[in-house]
Formats: sequence, C-alpha cells, structure tokens
Amino acid sequence: MQPMATVTLIGYRGTGKSTVARLLAARLGIPSWDADVELEARVGRSVAALIAERGESAFRDEESAVLASLLERGPGVLATGGGVVLRSPNRDLLRRRGGHLVWLTAEPAVIRRRLAADRATLARRPALVGHDALAEVETVLAARLPLYRDCGAVEVDAGSIPPEAVVERIVGLLAGVAGEER
Repeated sequence: MQPMATVTLIGYRGTGKSTVARLLAARLGIPSWDADVELEARVGRSVAALIAERGESAFRDEESAVLASLLERGPGVLATGGGVVLRSPNRDLLRRRGGHLVWLTAEPAVIRRRLAADRATLARRPALVGHDALAEVETVLAARLPLYRDCGAVEVDAGSIPPEAVVERIVGLLAGVAGEER
C-alpha cells in the first residue's frame, strides 16, 4: 500500500518521529525526511549552535522554511521538529500540505527516559525554558498539547509500544483512510 500523500509525523522530541519515519518509509517504499537533519544541513550547524549564535527566532524562521521546502517534495514520510507547531502558519501549512498527519505521543516519564538515553540528541537540541531539557518536558509538553491538537492529526501512542508496532498502527490507519476514499 502506498499513500496518496505525504505522511507527516508531529509530536514532542523523544516520541520517536525520526525512527518511525525511517521504518514507515521503508515499509511503504517511499522516501523519508527528518526536518531537524535537513535544517542542520541547511545552516551548517546543530540546532543548539544555531540558537546560541542567532537566537530561537532565527531557528524558528529556518524551521518554517525547511518545513515548507520538505512539504513540496511530494509523497514521503516527514519527521518534523517537535516545536514546528509553535507558529500558526506552520500549523496551517501542516493541515493544508502535510498529507496524513500523525501525532506521536508518549508520557512525560517515557520522553525523559528516552532523552536521557540519547545524549547526542540532548547535545544537539537545547533546553527551551531553562537549563535542563529533561526537567522541562512536562512544562513544554503541556504548553504544546493544544497546538498539536490544533493540527487535526490522528494521535498514536508511541510511548507504550515499540517503533515497529507504531508503524503497523499507522499503516492500518492509512489503509482505513484509503478504504474511506474509495
């Protein structure tokens, strides 16, 4: 089964968007893109370095430009950055051009555990509201929940099952959508 449109994964950092995007794309036989990787390649530095040098607003500007560019590529699976939903124009773009929107969720304790286990991600992604990316999970996640909901994405709990099972749930959802479109 191949989707008619892009599958776009949204959700907080540590919910598995990058891993699920790679696995889902391989399962569907289509390309995958990671917005954070694309952004870092575009600016030639990590997100943390970009924010330290130019500020969060400049980072969000780059994030918006990368999102628009990736959504023009055609069918594929896109893993967005966790904060892409902070800007209303990005949420509008996701609803208009994001194809099948899937919101990956996980409990804060699961997210903290995953982030703590992935020191490379913590080094590349700065804390957003303080000095500790692990301590801020609940605060930032609570602030973003209505923004994720605003995108109208289908919610999939990616915190309680392995990535392969998340992929199977998404494939099942896509099959259901394809059946409804007939």
